[in-house]
Amino acid sequence: MSLTEQQILRYSRQLILEQVGGRGQQRLLSGKVLIIGAGGLGSPAALYLAAAGIGTIGIADCDNVDITNLQRQVIHHAEDLGRPKVESAAARIRAINPDVRVRTYGFRVCAANVMELVRDYDFVIDGTDNFAAKFLINDACVLANRPFSHAGILRFEGQLMTILPGRSACYRCVFRQPPPAGAVPNCAQAGVLGPVAGVIGCLQAIEAIKFLLGIEGLLTDVILTYNALPVEFRKIPVHQMADCPVCGKDPVITAPMDSDQPICDMEGSK
Repeated sequence: MSLTEQQILRYSRQLILEQVGGRGQQRLLSGKVLIIGAGGLGSPAALYLAAAGIGTIGIADCDNVDITNLQRQVIHHAEDLGRPKVESAAARIRAINPDVRVRTYGFRVCAANVMELVRDYDFVIDGTDNFAAKFLINDACVLANRPFSHAGILRFEGQLMTILPGRSACYRCVFRQPPPAGAVPNCAQAGVLGPVAGVIGCLQAIEAIKFLLGIEGLLTDVILTYNALPVEFRKIPVHQMADCPVCGKDPVITAPMDSDQPICDMEGSK
């Protein structure tokens, strides 16, 4: 696949990067990234992946746009109120870059469909807002051998890590199971500063691009935390655990499982 003259102009600022070039841009144009959650994290990730020329972007979200979303979910506009988020997000992606093929999944991602979803993509971005979904995505990606970016935000803080199944620590290596109900404050109660979602969501997009380009330095075996108040980043080392129930030596989780706990995690989509 060769770049057209228009594509050379569009991506010119990337093409001059040594780590990208024409061959790298072709890899991006043939790449496929799935974003689960078109909210605070998924919005900036989708916008920048589209602008960068990711060839296929999948958007999975079962919610409609609500007025409370507009403070941070920048892919949705006031005129989208009541519209399915996948439709709103797809429209913005296509408006930014007609090179991008958008696939929408306007249903709840669950154990029955998650494996089929993630298997069709090169990289997955977890932009969800609850522990049940995060464990489900982790288990499915590990079982399907699909790399993915975990992230979450709350108040003025955010965190993210990248998982390469079989090669790095997974989410369950660090957090074995969802916390008890009530242990984590509700997203609506705790609040979140909108630009924090932009910072973390953009970092997720960078991780996806780095993976597709084969650039070293992915956030594997580390949790990157961000605190907007002192403007401080911190890396916390983590390790793949031999007794991890999904990626360890003797895994007990061999298929994705739904959870009955609708607990708000660091906020992403709602």
